[in-house]
Amino acid sequence: MRYLILVCAVLMQVCLGATYSWSVYVQPLKALTGLAQGPVQIPFTMFYFAFPLTMMIAGQFLPRVGPRRSAMAGGLLFGGGWLLAGLGSHSFILTVLGIGLLAGVGAGMAYIVPIAVCIRWFPKSKGLVTGIAVAGFGGGAAMVSQAGGYMINTMGFSPFNTFFVFGTLFLCTVVAAGAMMRFPKTDAAAGTGTRLAPRQVLGHLNFRILYFAMFIGLAAGFAVNANLKELYQGGPDAVGLGITAVSLFALANAAGRVIWGAVFDRIEAATAIQANLMFQAAVLGLAPLLLKTSFGFLIVALVTGFNYGGVLVIYVSSASRSWGAGNIGQVYGWLFTSNIPASLSPILAGFVFDRFHHFTPALISLAGLLAGCALMIRRRSGVVNDRECLGPV
Repeated sequence: MRYLILVCAVLMQVCLGATYSWSVYVQPLKALTGLAQGPVQIPFTMFYFAFPLTMMIAGQFLPRVGPRRSAMAGGLLFGGGWLLAGLGSHSFILTVLGIGLLAGVGAGMAYIVPIAVCIRWFPKSKGLVTGIAVAGFGGGAAMVSQAGGYMINTMGFSPFNTFFVFGTLFLCTVVAAGAMMRFPKTDAAAGTGTRLAPRQVLGHLNFRILYFAMFIGLAAGFAVNANLKELYQGGPDAVGLGITAVSLFALANAAGRVIWGAVFDRIEAATAIQANLMFQAAVLGLAPLLLKTSFGFLIVALVTGFNYGGVLVIYVSSASRSWGAGNIGQVYGWLFTSNIPASLSPILAGFVFDRFHHFTPALISLAGLLAGCALMIRRRSGVVNDRECLGPV
């Protein structure tokens, strides 16, 4: 039974991670709607407003609502959002509301369920099953981007027709897989650790440092991911190469979640965070040179995806060390809202592109922010490594 639940959990996450493939649709949407690079990123940005905000709320009510109902409701909204986006040929606002708002709310309701359920079914392998589940969220975009690119470039589908096809598939898959989500009968618990007052977490310097560092790491990953196809401008093979890069980013994202998690288990939290920030700063700083060749473009996609995957592992693990595994649902719900300000980065990077016709100023600015944040982490390493954050400092 528990292995069937694990398979269903991965299927859910593969579907929920589909928005990572957004850059596949940017150029066709610009051609169809006449919109510029910045405005076309609004659905992606709205998704990453609605998703973490809903997840923060859903995490508080999951024990009361139950995993099955939360997952199925999330699947209905997520798939329904992509179906609504398929009507965007009438008005792009429908795509914004569908993929941005409805799918974001649905993902927020469903995302936490497979993680919470699998941890309880595999109590001796929490790290492994969590890594498998969240890797599915990152890796699913590789399949979705390839399928979406094939439908648009080979089959002649419009982006809106593609959204409708995916919406049907996502709705059926997530709802069916969500119906299998349940806690073990012997698990008394849907309960977690001692309920923390918000000031015990939000008022702590450790949380504020983690929040800011996670925000910078996410902003860098979002800016590259959502604009990935447009980063490389040269050559007749730019479209096909762009789709390959989106898939490569997604696969590296999935691998990065597992590998950075394994690295984190062996070193201090501050060291892992600093390494992730500096590694990403280096590749973005070199990106203007690397993007002059197709091989360099793929290297940028691979390394930024790998580092971005680490962001989704090392911060939740750092919070778990500091506030305890029993409180991680509550603490990570708050920490995960760093996605909201970070989600503005694709639009800002898009506006930079519209103004300068290349992304160099945006990439160099992000590299500087990442490097500066890494230096801050180094200076505050004692606070970040604190394993007993039980009140404000």
